[in-house]
Amino acid sequence: MGLGAAALSAHTAVSAAGAAAVRFGCQTNAWRVNPADRETLFSAIQKIGELGYSGFETGFRNLQVAPEQAAAVKQRLADSKLTFYGIHIFLTKYDEQARIAPQALYEVVARIGATLGARRLILSGSPATTSDDLARKSEALNQAGAFAKSLGLSLTYHNHWPEFALGGREIHGLLQNTDPALVDFLLDAGHAFRGGADVPAFVAANHKRLAGLHLRDFAAGRQVPLGQGEFPLAQVAEALRHVNWQGWALAEEEREDGSKPAEAAAGPALAALRRAFAG
Repeated sequence: MGLGAAALSAHTAVSAAGAAAVRFGCQTNAWRVNPADRETLFSAIQKIGELGYSGFETGFRNLQVAPEQAAAVKQRLADSKLTFYGIHIFLTKYDEQARIAPQALYEVVARIGATLGARRLILSGSPATTSDDLARKSEALNQAGAFAKSLGLSLTYHNHWPEFALGGREIHGLLQNTDPALVDFLLDAGHAFRGGADVPAFVAANHKRLAGLHLRDFAAGRQVPLGQGEFPLAQVAEALRHVNWQGWALAEEEREDGSKPAEAAAGPALAALRRAFAG
């Protein structure tokens, strides 16, 4: 039996509200940004805005700002009219005990982020392979979260594929052992997918801890623009729409070979996001 007029109107209203609640952002790593030339960052952010995204995220190396430069850089970022979703610390080597960035580094980056108008300090980390590793990493994230909160930032943990190995043992441990008042999660759904996760089921079960999603797509093991590969974007969007999730979906169109597809991938990615979350 089809929907009656009133039910159809209500369904449309709910769908529209759900779509409006999800905001679309983009990581600047789709562009060739030179940390020594800040104009390359501003150019990438401008392109993100021109494509129609509402916010951006960038790596901490792109914003190593001296105090005397802070006001001018903050103004340039504000001039973009985009939300500064977060400043991300990704390293090739992390603190051996905490398994996240060293405290001295994340405190400096958090202060820079807060000064420049970022909403979040985003941390990645190395795998916690034992229960002791997991306990130390969880406590370190809680400590970092308390520091970020003192500056008016949210602390957000960003996964890679190892957190989803062994049935997701680490990611579930981090969800259980970190304080929801201090730590939320930026799910790299592409890495989770490659790690074997049932991403729609995971987001449905853990949506209350998810501040955002990094979304990327793959075809035959190679990354392609979002919506053109095997990643179950429509199913993820439907799972989030069902729970009325309100967060950020961020396209991450970096490439493992170091190429920078820029607008050629970020444009189609935004179109795919809009299609998927429109229902």
